[in-house]
Formats: sequence, structure tokens, C-alpha cells
Amino acid sequence: MAEEKSFPMTADGKAKLEQELEDLRLVRRPEVINRIKIARSYGDLSENSEYESAKDEQAFVEGRISQIETMLQYAVIIDNEDVAADEVSMGREITFQELPDEEPESYTIVGESESDPLSGKISNESPMAKGLLGHKVGDTVEIEIPNGSMKVKILSVK
Repeated sequence: MAEEKSFPMTADGKAKLEQELEDLRLVRRPEVINRIKIARSYGDLSENSEYESAKDEQAFVEGRISQIETMLQYAVIIDNEDVAADEVSMGREITFQELPDEEPESYTIVGESESDPLSGKISNESPMAKGLLGHKVGDTVEIEIPNGSMKVKILSVK
């Protein structure tokens, strides 16, 4: 039997997925079903672009529902209770400086499903996060990134 993948995430990330799932089930799914019903009333389905569009959206909505259900079923909520306060771990905001003298940057390391780099949330699967995880404030770390490597100093962990 194949081993199921776990989905590490913060409690906030899990709550957002649960909210999205509820919205998909209670709002989007009924809207799409209604669109399909209306499009069917137009007659010939072979050349009915409204029907095709609604069916495509239905496939997307049902696929996303299935994806979220799986992620929630195998969710592992990150608990930093047993991790030192100055250690980089998921769910924490990390401030680091690329050496020798770049401006400090801050990111929160989150599960893959919560990742949003433009909002300062990077996936625990990203090269940056993988390189930082487990290190402590004051450590200088060499991180392998797609176009080479970079050296950073960890300034703070919150």
C-alpha cells in the first residue's frame, strides 16, 4: 500500500482551507449546477459554449474540493511547543540577511498549501526554507538555491 503524503500546515492555514471548502460546497457548487441547468435549457449541447464553460468550472470546483478534502484528511498541524524559541521552524517568522550586506528580509515558513511569497509566506518545501529550518538565531547558513547558493545570517525568529 502506498504511503499517503502528509500536509504540514499552521492552524490558521487549516482554518482557511476549511473555509474555502465550505465556500466551494455551499456556494460555488450550487452556482455551477444552476449554470449547467440554465445552459441545458438552451437546447443542443454539442455547440453550447455556456454548457461547456459550466462543465469545465464544475470539473475545477469538484477537483478543488477533492484536493482540499485530501489535504485536510492528512493535515499535520505544526506545533512549536517543543522547539527552542530561537530555532527556525514552520509557523515562525524568520528575519535573515543575505551576506555580505543585503537588506534584511522576513518570511514566515508555512505548509505548501499556505505558501504565498508575495505576502511573506514561503513553503517549507522551498529551497530557502529547507536551508533555514533547524538553524538558530545568529547562525550563518549557506543555502542551495536554483541558480547557485547564497549565504545568509539569521537575525531573528518570532
